[in-house]
Amino acid sequence: MTGANGNLGIGRVARAKPDGYTLAFSVSSSTHVINGAIYALTYDVVNDFAPVALIADSPILILAKKAMPASDLKGLIVWLKANPNVASLGQTGLGSPAHLAGILFQKQTETRFQFANYRGVAQAMQDLIGGHIDLMFVAPNIALEHVRAGSIEAYAVTAKKRLAMAPDIPTVDEAGLPKFYSSTWFAFWAPKGTPQDVIEKLNAAVVATLADTAVRARFANLGQGIFPREQQTPEALGALQKAEIEKRWPIIKEAGIKAE
Repeated sequence: MTGANGNLGIGRVARAKPDGYTLAFSVSSSTHVINGAIYALTYDVVNDFAPVALIADSPILILAKKAMPASDLKGLIVWLKANPNVASLGQTGLGSPAHLAGILFQKQTETRFQFANYRGVAQAMQDLIGGHIDLMFVAPNIALEHVRAGSIEAYAVTAKKRLAMAPDIPTVDEAGLPKFYSSTWFAFWAPKGTPQDVIEKLNAAVVATLADTAVRARFANLGQGIFPREQQTPEALGALQKAEIEKRWPIIKEAGIKAE
């Protein structure tokens, strides 16, 4: 959903009749976690929705321009510490996944760099390839063709396991930044008050679809991991949202991030 970072569409779902015919499918790490902390919303991201099912998540690649004087992630961190506020990281706005990942990276590594704002990730990627910015944190499906072409450098993936589509890129644990896990995740939501039997039917349909071999292959090709069967429940979605809010909101508050 687009429009105020998804808020317009999500707001319509919050106000919709809870009959199971109007649902939200979104980058829920943004619409149902981050947006609740940075926007003055007309709805409550927790109390105005019924979780239906977790779908998939996508880790982030830590990228740099080809001319960056570091051969690996440890070297990048050393260089950033020696050159505070010299490098720039391209991202698509306040509270975007790359913005928050960048703030977390600075906190964990005790480094400092600038944030360069872009209207879209494609423009930022072109500037990274051109060497006009130094860093990007972005989803694999956006970056891998440029990594394989040798146009940019990939230092690590922010996941516990290497990507099946790019097994040569180390995880953050392997690259020297332990437990720096960050991803965007997708989910289905219904309006609050949707009957439980309807939620169960919707969830069953999602679970059946995610078990399909062709669907799973498509997600894998996009660099996204389908959540395990036991995490595809409404309860697991609700629990993940709660955990993410507890983790992300204090960071957003401390950084003073507010959408204008």
